[in-house]
Amino acid sequence: MLKFKIILAGAKDVGKSSLIARYCDNVFSESMHDTIGVAFKRKKIQINENQDIEINIWDFGGDLKYRLLFPSYVNGASAAFILYDTTNRESLDDIKNWVQLIRENINYDNTVKILIGTKIDLEDQRVIHKPEAIEISKQYGCSIEPIETSAKTGENVEEAFIALTHEIIKMRLRECKSCSEYFTKKLKFCPKCGEIV
Repeated sequence: MLKFKIILAGAKDVGKSSLIARYCDNVFSESMHDTIGVAFKRKKIQINENQDIEINIWDFGGDLKYRLLFPSYVNGASAAFILYDTTNRESLDDIKNWVQLIRENINYDNTVKILIGTKIDLEDQRVIHKPEAIEISKQYGCSIEPIETSAKTGENVEEAFIALTHEIIKMRLRECKSCSEYFTKKLKFCPKCGEIV
């Protein structure tokens, strides 16, 4: 089975753990505890009738002291969600620091990057609107436009991970014309049927 490492980056209290809990376990808690250091989840995703991929999701605590751990865990990451809280201006300003960390520790141009807005259920408290996030997304060379989510209601959470998976497939995999198996672009032949690319 093909496996891909996904990292979640963003300021403290931006909602990284809640996003993962909603996506992986379909739960939400108003009293979610802060991530201490690094947390990890995995999930299988079906990409066609006969094939799954596994995504390994790494969640980094947003406190400054935990950013020191970042370089130790991000090696080999295929994608990054960079989160901001739509009700917190500072969380959007902090994106530049997370982007810098990613640039320093991963092959930035060969990594899928998507900005994720959180807490859109708190519309009356919103201070960051999507056009502004789109501009920042372009500035940092993100793969697609930002996706706004709510871990509380589940809105766009599944869609965000589906979009991420599609971008990873486009960047990292090829589909065999003979048997429809997906395999890494590094290979010159299909490992299932032997078709030469």
